[in-house]
Amino acid sequence: MNERTSPAAMTPADADHNNSPAAAGSDEARKLDLAVGGQAVIEGVMMRSPKAVAIAVRNPEGRIVIRKKPFRSVVAKYRWLNIPVLRGGVHLLETMALGIDALMFSADQAVSEDRVDRAHSSRKDTLWMWGTIVLAFALSLGLFFYLPLLVTHWLGVEGSLWFNVVDGIIRVALFILYLWAISLMKDMSRVFEYHGAEHKSIHAFENGRSLDAPGARPFTTLHPRCGTSFLFFVMIISIVVFVFLGKPETVGERLLRLAFVPLIGGLAYEAIKLSGRFCNAWWLRPVILPGLWLQRITTNEPDDSQLDVAMAALRAALTPEAEGFKTRIYFDLPEGDAPAAEAFGGPRGGSA
Repeated sequence: MNERTSPAAMTPADADHNNSPAAAGSDEARKLDLAVGGQAVIEGVMMRSPKAVAIAVRNPEGRIVIRKKPFRSVVAKYRWLNIPVLRGGVHLLETMALGIDALMFSADQAVSEDRVDRAHSSRKDTLWMWGTIVLAFALSLGLFFYLPLLVTHWLGVEGSLWFNVVDGIIRVALFILYLWAISLMKDMSRVFEYHGAEHKSIHAFENGRSLDAPGARPFTTLHPRCGTSFLFFVMIISIVVFVFLGKPETVGERLLRLAFVPLIGGLAYEAIKLSGRFCNAWWLRPVILPGLWLQRITTNEPDDSQLDVAMAALRAALTPEAEGFKTRIYFDLPEGDAPAAEAFGGPRGGSA
């Protein structure tokens, strides 16, 4: 990820409905090169910019609680990590760490209106959350990587090429079935609405619209740089990588495949970068479309209150701060009192 910050990164649009100047042109926004992104959490959204990570959560009282903390990717700190494929593994680890932290904060805030001053969860809550994440990660590896191998063996498929193709088809089928199953859960359905709000907000930013609910509302809930598309790329790329490993005959050979997961993740990251940069190229559409189709499962249409939360997180992440600023937690301003673009160092009366 490049450390440079374009005007689009530093000048989010005026949230005042009377003015609503655009944030920055879509070309400038795209130059951020994956530097602005987000994730749905419990009753909220996490947004990341080159300099900060902001989480906005609507508490039971109906107010939007925001936590903003400084962030700088290790790829920006250590340039030697900014090597294609290698950087993908690094970004994957960073995203997982930020996502877990965001989930812990949102879970804490979403259940009580009096938690705004709590910057950290208790040690017990932290250990419980990390234990849950480790268990979920292990189960996902078993479900999506080891189980398909066993099923393919039971089917008696012979030959390295066909074995890995069938193994990959089973893996993709399990992945789609899993997404469909969790989409039926009421709580997950609401998270998927916030997922849609996150995508709409990013679209508004990339297209230079106002950073408020009306600015995001017209856009689709689908986005080529979504984590769902990333996981689909992982599933497809794993077929190609595993073909070169041949047909595993022993438990050790099956487990060896797990060592190639970082490589697969790195390749999938490069594929996501490519699809984000050339999302309108006709020759890339066949590659992008399956991931967008899957997002019809993992995103739902949000209401304006959910768009307000996503935009609050995005505005917070984009707001310039003094060097060395510290983590802080605060309530978002009411919609009518939202700061104008010039408060962010943005344009006066027009687009950047």
